[in-house]
Amino acid sequence: MCKVRAKICSLFLVLVTFLSYSKAVLSDPVLVGYWGYNQYLDKYPEEKKVIDSLKSMVKETPVPLALKQEKPVKISFVYPGEQASDYWKRNLIAFESRLKALNINYELTPVSTRLNVDFKQQSRSLYDAIEKKADYLIFTLNTTRHRKFIEHVIQSPDTKIILQNITTPVKAWRDNQPLLYVGFDHVLGTKLLAKYYQEKFPQGAKYAMLYYSYGYLSTARGDVFVQSMDNKKYTLTSSFYTESTEESAFDATKSIINNNSDIDFIYASSTDIALGTVKALEKSSKTKPIVNGWGGGSLELAAIENGELGATVMRMNDDTGVAMAEAIKLDLEGRRVPTVFSGDFEMVTSETSPEELQRLKEKAFRYSGVDLKHE
Repeated sequence: MCKVRAKICSLFLVLVTFLSYSKAVLSDPVLVGYWGYNQYLDKYPEEKKVIDSLKSMVKETPVPLALKQEKPVKISFVYPGEQASDYWKRNLIAFESRLKALNINYELTPVSTRLNVDFKQQSRSLYDAIEKKADYLIFTLNTTRHRKFIEHVIQSPDTKIILQNITTPVKAWRDNQPLLYVGFDHVLGTKLLAKYYQEKFPQGAKYAMLYYSYGYLSTARGDVFVQSMDNKKYTLTSSFYTESTEESAFDATKSIINNNSDIDFIYASSTDIALGTVKALEKSSKTKPIVNGWGGGSLELAAIENGELGATVMRMNDDTGVAMAEAIKLDLEGRRVPTVFSGDFEMVTSETSPEELQRLKEKAFRYSGVDLKHE
């Protein structure tokens, strides 16, 4: 079996993976043990009205908190910010900006970590939030370790948890769910990319898959893509699990083009993976397959403008930071917070006009700024 490194998964492993998930997909379009976003809304239709209300708040001018706070709310924000994608940096900026616009008195403790690497730091930060009785803890869910952390926090009577970058409620938690799941639904975004490639190659194509590291995101962005493509027309020739870094994607891409020089496109599951793939292809004269981004942050959009990426599914980035601030306001006012919130996507391709791209940037980065500086 492939370890969490840029090592090629054999076609046998791809087949095993596909078969192991295919049965589950028939009953659950996302992951075993999770409610798919639309599936959850179908099961709990009363949620739709609350979600629509929050969506309206997110898009409208902020309405200040309707009560006087006795003390500031304490918020701990543990996020995987050590990556090329500026999603998390922008998210934090939008979150704080909206809290201020809502006139919420708060104390924020942000902790930036590396996804799937800094488990000890994440653990310390989470337990520190509980010990200090943070009112709200913002975290993510990608691995079983994350899940164990979250299940511990859920038991704390003083701390409410907001799960970022996931929009599929955990079935096992039943009625003991976090305050909010918030993000841009990975399945919906992935299916937009599948549609793009199907329209780009209507007669069929050969492609390679660059997964995230093992976990939730690899299944939601990677396996869902494979399952969305008609395997009679679209052939998956090779598959890698990466370490979710540019370096691991670079190495994986070199192996892909050495063994499959006739592929038409490489599916990249994240910004870092897309950028590493592009760098590897720049050093190759064998083939120039199309590469996609995932998320539509500043670096991806620049790569599309430079002709390095063919397309990306662009998140209306700042809306999730705004949604978290609005959810805290609702909670402070004793009003109902929806269980889940998913922001909107737009497809951006090499054919998108400069004027349209600028419009999308201004919409997506309305709080964090179109020209966010990268450190």
